[in-house]
Amino acid sequence: MKFMDQEFLLQSETARRLFHDAAEHEPIIDFHNHLNPQEILEDRCFDNIADVWLGGDHYKWRAMRTNGVSENLITGNGDPYDKFLAWADTVQNCIGNPLYHWTHLELQRYFGIEEPLSLRTADKIWNACNEKLQTREFSVRNLLRMQHVSVLCTTDDPADDLHFHKALAREELGFSVLPSFRPEKALGIEKEGFTEYLEKLGSVSDTDISSVSGVLEALRKRLVYFTETGCRVTDHSLESAFYIPAEASEVEAIFQKARRKEPVSETDAGKYRGFLLRELGREYARLGLVMQLHIGALRNNSRRFFEKLGPDTGFDGEADFAYAPQLSALLSAMDETEELPRTILYCLNSKDLDMLAVMAGCFQSNEQGIRGKIQLGSAWWFLDHKRGMEQQLQSLSDVGLISTFIGMLTDSRSFLSFPRHEYFRRILCNKIGSWIENGEYPDDAAYLDKLVRGICSKNAAAYFGF
Repeated sequence: MKFMDQEFLLQSETARRLFHDAAEHEPIIDFHNHLNPQEILEDRCFDNIADVWLGGDHYKWRAMRTNGVSENLITGNGDPYDKFLAWADTVQNCIGNPLYHWTHLELQRYFGIEEPLSLRTADKIWNACNEKLQTREFSVRNLLRMQHVSVLCTTDDPADDLHFHKALAREELGFSVLPSFRPEKALGIEKEGFTEYLEKLGSVSDTDISSVSGVLEALRKRLVYFTETGCRVTDHSLESAFYIPAEASEVEAIFQKARRKEPVSETDAGKYRGFLLRELGREYARLGLVMQLHIGALRNNSRRFFEKLGPDTGFDGEADFAYAPQLSALLSAMDETEELPRTILYCLNSKDLDMLAVMAGCFQSNEQGIRGKIQLGSAWWFLDHKRGMEQQLQSLSDVGLISTFIGMLTDSRSFLSFPRHEYFRRILCNKIGSWIENGEYPDDAAYLDKLVRGICSKNAAAYFGF
């Protein structure tokens, strides 16, 4: 079999038919990423392939560190060509790692380069990529158009003025760039900078935030502002206790303690965070917004490098705390009053996949006809590889309906990351193809075409209301 040819990962005739006839050309709806809207507005062109590949990509940084590369050639001020050579050496050592597949899908789909990247081929590939990147045809907008991106949702703080999103909405792009509401700093009562952030939130919303009710009012105002700017989705990173039921008076006392900059215990933080999550979830339901819960990151494991480089630089990991009772209680608290929004559940530890798939099934009932109201989210971050995607698809199929799945997202900071949707689609078609070839489901071509197209884009379009 030829290296990463057009039948890459497609191990049966049915899989190949499903991919090429149904999945391959569906538009991309990327409903969670960390792209910079300013760069889209300015239609940035990158100076070289090292900038677009290695600038801010902590997936690659982790691999380079493991390969013994000096930090100066990772996050430091090393020469871009030297950084590229370090990555070329690293990627050749990435056998079995999704970074190898992603890198070569990007070379193929954007630059038409079929040759594998290594130290031997690095100079040739460096020159070929840079020649194209320095033309307007390879600006960030055109990179998005090349992959048929239809909608992308960035990740934004409630205090953001959304200036760049508003400006982009006035342009004829051929795709939509929408904000997502991520109130992480307002929920992080135990984190450094909490009180300072609340002052900023209060100022931008013209709200007195000296009480919990004031914080909620400020967030509600910003939610309205976000929805008026096209927001359809919210996002929350849950890394420790996130729902411990408490009375409003107790939560208020915890909040006042934090305002005095006194230490807040994990239990107290869970009470405050849970109170806000429940109330925000009800507001999301009222406004028709989707609630994303990303559960299980263990942040900033290397204190030394956190102090040197800051967050999101490749030193986060997987937590292993047990949270099923908290999640159940949170969802039930909103469901009791029929104010549970459409919700997507993501885990970072594969041990939680089956639990989340089963949990989703407990809260699907609705009279609005929403298919898959509670979703088991796509394989996320450290699960974003072939085995992780297969596990997620299997868990969802075992106890739920894969036919209602809203599909893939990149969760990426890179404008070259969108072939990851193709990677997922190939794995999806291979999975479905195996069931057909094994005689586990009839080869109903018309239905299977509809099923695959739904998972690739159409289910997400309906779910989010794009």
